[in-house]
Amino acid sequence: MTQNIPQLMKDLGAAAKAAALVLATATTEAKNLALREAAKAIRAQASVIQAANEIDVVAAKAKGLTPALIDRLVLNEDRIESMASGLEAIADLADPVGRVLADWDRPNGLNIRRIAVPLGVIGVIYESRPNVTADAGALCLKAGNASVLRGGSESFNSSKAIHACLVQGLIAANLPEASISRVPTMDRAAVGEMLTMVGIIDVIVPRGGKSLIERVTADSKVPLFKHLEGICHTYVDRAADIDKARAIVVNAKMRRTGICGATETLLVDEALGAEPLKALVGDLLAAGCEVRGDAQACAVDSRVISAAAQDWNTEYLDAIISVKVVAGVDGAMAHIQAHSSGHTDAIISEDEAAATAFLNGVDSAIVMLNASTQFADGGEFGMGAEIGISTDKMHARGPVGVEQLTSFKYQVIGTGQTRPT
Repeated sequence: MTQNIPQLMKDLGAAAKAAALVLATATTEAKNLALREAAKAIRAQASVIQAANEIDVVAAKAKGLTPALIDRLVLNEDRIESMASGLEAIADLADPVGRVLADWDRPNGLNIRRIAVPLGVIGVIYESRPNVTADAGALCLKAGNASVLRGGSESFNSSKAIHACLVQGLIAANLPEASISRVPTMDRAAVGEMLTMVGIIDVIVPRGGKSLIERVTADSKVPLFKHLEGICHTYVDRAADIDKARAIVVNAKMRRTGICGATETLLVDEALGAEPLKALVGDLLAAGCEVRGDAQACAVDSRVISAAAQDWNTEYLDAIISVKVVAGVDGAMAHIQAHSSGHTDAIISEDEAAATAFLNGVDSAIVMLNASTQFADGGEFGMGAEIGISTDKMHARGPVGVEQLTSFKYQVIGTGQTRPT
């Protein structure tokens, strides 16, 4: 039977809107109980989640998905435990709702307060990674928001099993089941409907590949938190500790190649000379990474492939990296300004002046010194988890955690004041 997608989404939206009204004034204790009970359910249902995930993985391999996408999809025991512990970490966070952001008195005796409040209903559209179901639902809940989750078709069964655990937590805490809603269809028309649900969904967070982000950006009538690509750079300065740099560079590229915080371009100061460059390139090749480089990178190792112009603008999400030699920190910043997606860029240097110039001069959401770009993650920032990373500059930038999932309102407290004519 063909589903009536517009009616399905209308019903989901109405239920989420009603749930958001309840969540806006839900107690911290109730929200935390829901998260902790959901974590228990995930652990108790780990075998069910893995079985559902295996169905998705088999189908993904049959479709010929890339190893990087399959890696994002796979749920093993460690990743399932990470989901559960992530929910508990979010429960441990301070409640962002009701925070007094500012408080001041006017000469006429009025007291004015800026208070953090939930955004309302948050739509999340994501591909491949089923753990987003838990992370996004939990973060929205902690911030007092209802959520409408639309996972990709490749993770349909995994997300369904995880969502069932979240619902168990909501029931245990006596919160509306629609507080965390899941779109129960693989029909892509549901995405189109979400993008038009103005007045129901307050903001949409797309997480996925470039084509998904481009489509959502072009078609959405609802405000977005988004990043288009993660073209991240690591720059090795002339004053770098080379042993430190070698370890960071391999980790930044190869720890997990399919995440948005993976380094895609390595920039190396020309003042370092050929031997450090050869060592950096050799480490990457030894780790199984394909290296595409400029003339100087090609000269230090015959296995380096000559880079094409488009390589400097490519998010590989795979074991491939582009390498370019630049003229110091200014050259590195010029390249980043021309090619970065504004996600995460890092400098490796022991020189304070160079580090300061880079940290202040690179206009990305996350800028790092002497650390792997793979730390570009809300969990690693102490946020418990993230709903995504935003490269926009309005409202939220960088990892979007519970604080970024709130807005604010003003409370004005008077004692009978009237405004003079």
